Amino acid sequence: MLLFRSEEHARNWSTRWNQPEGSLLSTEQAWGLAIAWYSEDRREPGWRRKTLGEAQEIFAGLGLILGFWKL
Repeated sequence: MLLFRSEEHARNWSTRWNQPEGSLLSTEQAWGLAIAWYSEDRREPGWRRKTLGEAQEIFAGLGLILGFWKL
């Protein structure tokens, strides 16, 4: 994950380093993803990985629907 101050800054970085543009997240989306993904305690005996469907629901709920986020 790279942090940029604006969409223009991200585009300039991609051009300068000859890298494809990825998906841009707002601070709120990044925070929501972190909470949804890491809030469960993996040390708990009942913990299990999220299914593809559950992960896709998390992404969709945060508005992350572009091809980059398709599993």
